[in-house]
Amino acid sequence: MGDSDDTYRIQGAKPQVPWNTEPGPPKVGDVPQYALAGEYLLKRLIASGGHGSVYEGEHRILGRRAAVKVLHSHLADQGEMLQRFVREARIVNQIRHPHVVDVYDFGMMPDGSPYFVMELLEGRTLSQLVHERGRMSAERALAYLEPVCGALEAAHRAGIVHRDLKASNVMVVEDGEQPRVKLLDFGIAKVIEPQAGQAGLTLAGQRLGTAFAMAPEQLRDGVISPATDVYALGVLLFQLVTGHYPFHSKDRLEMERLHLEAPPPRASASAPVSPAVDAVVLRCLEKEAERRYPSTEAFLTALREAVAGPGTPTAGGTTRQALAVHAEVDLADAEHDEEVVHSALAEVLDCLEQQLSATGFVLALQTGTALLGVRLLESTEPLPPDEARRLLEALRDLRRDTESLAAVVDAHVHLCVHVGPVEVRGEDASLEVLGGPVTELASWVLRVPNGLHLTPSAGQLLGLTVST
Repeated sequence: MGDSDDTYRIQGAKPQVPWNTEPGPPKVGDVPQYALAGEYLLKRLIASGGHGSVYEGEHRILGRRAAVKVLHSHLADQGEMLQRFVREARIVNQIRHPHVVDVYDFGMMPDGSPYFVMELLEGRTLSQLVHERGRMSAERALAYLEPVCGALEAAHRAGIVHRDLKASNVMVVEDGEQPRVKLLDFGIAKVIEPQAGQAGLTLAGQRLGTAFAMAPEQLRDGVISPATDVYALGVLLFQLVTGHYPFHSKDRLEMERLHLEAPPPRASASAPVSPAVDAVVLRCLEKEAERRYPSTEAFLTALREAVAGPGTPTAGGTTRQALAVHAEVDLADAEHDEEVVHSALAEVLDCLEQQLSATGFVLALQTGTALLGVRLLESTEPLPPDEARRLLEALRDLRRDTESLAAVVDAHVHLCVHVGPVEVRGEDASLEVLGGPVTELASWVLRVPNGLHLTPSAGQLLGLTVST
């Protein structure tokens, strides 16, 4: 997929006749002086941005309508912009997915400006739909995101990260129960492993993306990976179900600080969203890439299960009895620096995850302030006294250790322990929790003054008759 040869030919192209005599981007309604791009007659300007303009075109022989994207003439002699334009056409053509816009042809305008011809899409962007209709249900958001995830997964398999996923780059071509959508604009896409001889196009210190949806690694000039698009999926899901972005500020530096440091808000704070959907959003918005979903496919699976609701049977799962521990950090209203709060919260959650893992629990759910660990049981008969004592001591130690960490910001840790059915897939290290009654947190999670609560079923397993 190297660009060097084609880029050389384009840079060496000689302008023939001026087709756009006005400097700078054209205005909506403008008609180019020479309105022919290869075999396509340019009929009207659809949209114009900082880098290029998109025209409705029609093949002068076949009559096929298409969209023609043309790089602005005043940018045609800028090497990096030219290369990005050429590469966008190649990247889109390489992915070849039904939910990615198709590119038909590539060529040069008479003044040397490159253009490419792609399918003409009629519809509305997700951004327009949210603006017109407001927030939507998680079920409806899932319907729009399923094809988007398919397109992203295809791009990631091709070694391409979109890097600018947002509602305005998702076109809803056909709305309905199963909408048909197209993922647009691969102009700043990242090729993860360029082929030999292919020069990288990102300059040191250059931040590419849209401020409200940029992952922390984009702001830190860190490693761009599929996890970068997973972060943007979290932003998009939050926007769809609430009608606004998780972080917003008119000041760009403040916006960057929020993405880098501020704990992400729960969507349920401003919309009727379930804890399970909250958990999906918050995992996407983890500051560290390795803590997010490992792929868009994993994100989509989690969102489907969250939308279906806890306890809904899931294909490929089996029902087992399990011991569940729900841990939640209760943040105080006291004034503390947001960076200190975020640091302390991350330390508490890391400690909870590590100690539960060391005690044989698998992480089933995680939000910005809580997590759920699950440990499979062979039966619900009471544990042998020694084993029950060790487990209870481990839980008390866990609460004590994390409570001391949380005290830095006047927060408290609440643990609730329960036994019940859970639906799982896989075994041991590959065990995956799919749902089941233990994930219905509202039915058993309670807070008590001393911070450790055992439900009757958990008390029975540990040989106790009362909560401690």
